[in-house]
Amino acid sequence: MTKLVACQMVSCPDPEQNLRQVELMLEKQAPGSVVVLPECFACFGDSDKTLLQKSEPLHDGPIQKRLSELAHRFKLWIFAGTVPIKSPDPNKFTASCLVFNDLGECVGEYQKIHLFDVQVQDSTKHYQESRHTLAGDKILVVDSPVGRIGVAVCYDIRFPGLFQAMGQVDVLVLPSAFTETTGRAHWHTLLQARAVENQCYVVAANQGGKHQNGRETFGHSCIISPWGEIIDELTKNQGTVCADFDIDLLKRIRTNMPIHQHNQFRSSLV
Repeated sequence: MTKLVACQMVSCPDPEQNLRQVELMLEKQAPGSVVVLPECFACFGDSDKTLLQKSEPLHDGPIQKRLSELAHRFKLWIFAGTVPIKSPDPNKFTASCLVFNDLGECVGEYQKIHLFDVQVQDSTKHYQESRHTLAGDKILVVDSPVGRIGVAVCYDIRFPGLFQAMGQVDVLVLPSAFTETTGRAHWHTLLQARAVENQCYVVAANQGGKHQNGRETFGHSCIISPWGEIIDELTKNQGTVCADFDIDLLKRIRTNMPIHQHNQFRSSLV
């Protein structure tokens, strides 16, 4: 069976240091696995302006070249958290989840749609992601060896219409940097709801600790079954969680409870 893998990190502002950690985690995965990296995996724990300074042109730059090489070397499908990609606006980048197949080819880009402009009762208090991030406006579903994989990032999980617009998918991947406060309140509830209502696996890769700038992320990276059960989970710090992609379980759940066919309120985008 194909393995689904979520990598949890406590990323720092240095891309090279983070990429070395990514390599150590990837080299332990079985060839053919689907691996998800967390949001901002290559650079985190400083300001969004730092991400702007480290942004790369799409299909070029040291972060993307390294990811391509790792995907090809280890024969993995990598959903690369978010990489800061240059946009037409010189003052903003896109928070792009890049998809690399096992040949090292970039076969998809999802630009985070819902930006985290909120007030949170934590040490940071005010988040304004839109200051330096340009929101995307297109959904992404990738055809892969395990079927259709839908891509979303962090705050997107709160907007179920996005997932309904994807149509029926077999796996949802969610790179994240959920805060400690919001994660403790809502992380598991939101992930399990998306798994149950879409009858699919959810692979959620989160940042998981205290970062250089004092920001605290929730961790609890996990893989959730199409029945809403947590199969594997890592509470804090760096590491991986994994589960088998069981196509027979997926088919059985959908046959016994065919909610996709019963749905009377399908999005016009499906």
